[in-house]
Formats: sequence, C-alpha cells, structure tokens
Amino acid sequence: MKGKPIAILLVEDDEAHAEIVRRNFENCNVANLLFHVSDGQAALDYLYQRHGFSDPATSPRPGIVLLDLRLPKMDGMEVLQIIKADANLKRIPVVILTTSKAEGDMLAAYDKQANSYLVKPVDFARFTELMHAFGYYWLAWNQYPHSP
Repeated sequence: MKGKPIAILLVEDDEAHAEIVRRNFENCNVANLLFHVSDGQAALDYLYQRHGFSDPATSPRPGIVLLDLRLPKMDGMEVLQIIKADANLKRIPVVILTTSKAEGDMLAAYDKQANSYLVKPVDFARFTELMHAFGYYWLAWNQYPHSP
C-alpha cells in the first residue's frame, strides 16, 4: 500500500485474534506499524503516553484504533467514550472490531462516536477477507488530515 505508514493501535485481549490481524496485515503488505495492547487500561496508557508507553519513538500516536468491546480492566465502550471526549484524541478514528452482533452494542458504539463497527467472523477465511478489506479502505483509500 502506498503513502506514509500510520501507527495502528490494536486493543484486543484474545491473542489468537490479535495474531490473525497481525498476520493478515503482513500478508496484505500493510506497511503500517501495528501496536498491540490487551486491555482497556493499557489502551489509555498508550494513548496518553503513560507508564511503559511514554516514549513516542516506541509508542507513536496512532492514526487509527482497532478496539474490541469485551476487554479486561476497562470495557471497550468506556475506552471509546474517553477517546471521543478528549479534544486531543477525538479525531483518531476508532473502529470497533468485536464478536458482538448485538444491536444494542452497535447503537451504543455509534452513539459514542465510533467511526466504524466490524463484527469478527468466526470463519478464518472470512476474518482474513475482513482484514484485507479493512486494510484497503482505512489504510490505503481513506484520507487523513496532516495535523494530530
């Protein structure tokens, strides 16, 4: 894919799902930088550059957040709400990547200003297809402003 690579923050507690995302990005030649945290609190620590994420060279500001909903320590909806309420973070696109097809979860996510809502397919081939489509849309075709 062309353009300057952006940092992607993957917030996913299921290591198998995180590995599928990682491998699919590699297989689709997604040149962006993937950073993975496994709980909601770590996601906020990363975004606010606290604790082990204080160095912008190793924990750069993400250009997009892939956020699971069911997370330990802090739920994904809470993380989403905090991101979108913060003037310094609210322009970062947040894509919900979850197993939940519940209408209530979708409505709540969009009410909290999620930029997209993707349901993880159970089938590996379909999950691969979803990540491929995500890569092209969000990382190749979507336009981002230059300012943070």
